[in-house]
Amino acid sequence: MSSFTVRTDLALEDRERIGDSGGEIHGVIFEEEEKEETGIHITRVKIETKNGARIMGKPIGTYITLEAPAMAEQDEGYHREVSKELARQLRSVMPDREKEQSILIVGLGNRDVTADALGPHVADNLFVNRHVVMEFGKAAYNKEKMHLISCIVPGVMAKTGMESAEIIHGVVTETQPDFLIVVDALAARSTRRLNRTIQVTTSGIYPGSGVGNHRNALTKESLGVPVLAIGVPTVVDAATIVGDAMERLEKENGVQMIMTREHPQALSELNNMYVTSKDIDEMIKRLSFTISEGINIALELEE
Repeated sequence: MSSFTVRTDLALEDRERIGDSGGEIHGVIFEEEEKEETGIHITRVKIETKNGARIMGKPIGTYITLEAPAMAEQDEGYHREVSKELARQLRSVMPDREKEQSILIVGLGNRDVTADALGPHVADNLFVNRHVVMEFGKAAYNKEKMHLISCIVPGVMAKTGMESAEIIHGVVTETQPDFLIVVDALAARSTRRLNRTIQVTTSGIYPGSGVGNHRNALTKESLGVPVLAIGVPTVVDAATIVGDAMERLEKENGVQMIMTREHPQALSELNNMYVTSKDIDEMIKRLSFTISEGINIALELEE
């Protein structure tokens, strides 16, 4: 097969790619867990060294992936279980999770592009209380302990004329949150992971990197506070789909595809095309509620 750039935001897929060719990676820890009662498969990729980060093509940090095959189905009970598991995994990487903190949640994406509208739709369903608590105190919610939760949807540069990172940096400077939770749509390598996978990371996020549209990073180094990122892959590279189909044909028929051998540019020309599911509007609506519910549960403090 001819070589072409495989774009993915999922550390799990990078680990699978390297594992297929190079085995174990020094400085990268790989752990797996299966939740038998829900069928959710949890994978943790911990990149601990610069060498591991270089090989993986991802920054140092922890990458938790929840694979839930039934997440694409209309099952409210199952989605509730996914939300609870997301909350558990998010709590596991939250800094000072037992302490009251100020938390800013950022919904990245373009509301007018359905496959990229996950972040804004998640923001619509969040429990935001900073303005009420600052005005009336925690008694307004009959609580003794609460996080201060605020939210922003910065939009996209084509509409605002500003980088999302610039807007967020200004908000962080003004409101001084203890950490950020950023939600964004991702790109995957495998079609079977579309709308069925949630990734939680501690390394921040590089908006648009999965589709080759690199924007300024949202990380602890750039913003001055820890940044947790939550994402769901909603698109896949068209070149990947064609390449995978050809590889399957080669394996099944034992014949090398002449077109890809003699015309290596054939797949690379598809790198600017991305595919999503035909029911993506319904999926975004359902997934955004699942993720927002998981965040709301994770940010509840026990009295």
